[in-house]
Amino acid sequence: MGSRMIASPSFAFVSGGGAAGGGGGLSITTVPAIPQRLPMVADGVRSPSGSRFLRFPRNSCVRRLLFLHEHPRSLSRRFICGMSNSDMISQLELGKPDEKPGRGSRVNGVFWILLLNLGIYVVDHWFQVNTMKSLYLNHAWPQWYQFITATFCHADWNHLSSNLFFLYIFGKLVEEDEGSFALWISYLLTGAGANLVSWLVLPRNAVSIGASGAVFGLFAISVLVKMRWDWRKILEVLILGQFVLKKVMEEAQASARLPGTIFGGYSLHNINHIAHLSGALIGVLLIWLLSGIPSRPTQDTQGLRRRADST
Repeated sequence: MGSRMIASPSFAFVSGGGAAGGGGGLSITTVPAIPQRLPMVADGVRSPSGSRFLRFPRNSCVRRLLFLHEHPRSLSRRFICGMSNSDMISQLELGKPDEKPGRGSRVNGVFWILLLNLGIYVVDHWFQVNTMKSLYLNHAWPQWYQFITATFCHADWNHLSSNLFFLYIFGKLVEEDEGSFALWISYLLTGAGANLVSWLVLPRNAVSIGASGAVFGLFAISVLVKMRWDWRKILEVLILGQFVLKKVMEEAQASARLPGTIFGGYSLHNINHIAHLSGALIGVLLIWLLSGIPSRPTQDTQGLRRRADST
């Protein structure tokens, strides 16, 4: 049966099924408009003579528009009627915003972090400004700001390039889901926390630099923020999660092999596995703490609660 469009003097609505003959297109037939004097009923429209009755599906666009026509102030002004293949699927959005609050449509935070890492590397290694060494985390005499500034410093180009690659991928994922502010907070807290753990565990003659602790923190956060009951999010979690879990397990095994992590006699290594593992764990802890904070109720949930209380 072909689709049918029914027009009203004040609004238009669409009802329909598959295309005629099972073809790939959508056939739309225009029929006379429904007069305003037709009595509205719960599930359809009856002709003036009462001999014919046009019944509408319960959740169809037609019934919702009829209700919207009779009660214009009781519903949101926004109405969306989508189409999947050749079937009409109606969706009524009640006060739902286009975007999540505080999140911009453009991703900029991750690029500022990348530029800051690049800029510090250029000043430190190309221009060889000696004062840049004061940004490194010196375990013998650490300054409070070094726990943060060390996350933007790198030993060489190979060290920087690998961190920039993962920062771009996983930082962008976090920013797209949670916004620029959340990305910066995640980067700084996981990076500074990883440096703090490194300072507590590693010997006093060590120096810690690099964004690896923050990168591993973003590894964990990018997976945890996508854990929702949606098949797309589940697929993302499976793809990202297996990579993150593999990396975290490698760092845990490497940290366990270090003699000085639990028992005495620490030997220095070029790779700070302690910072990697602790950065990932701090990312998990951060998400766990934030998940316990109740979110501010939206207008939709407030309206539903008021209607539930009134019944």
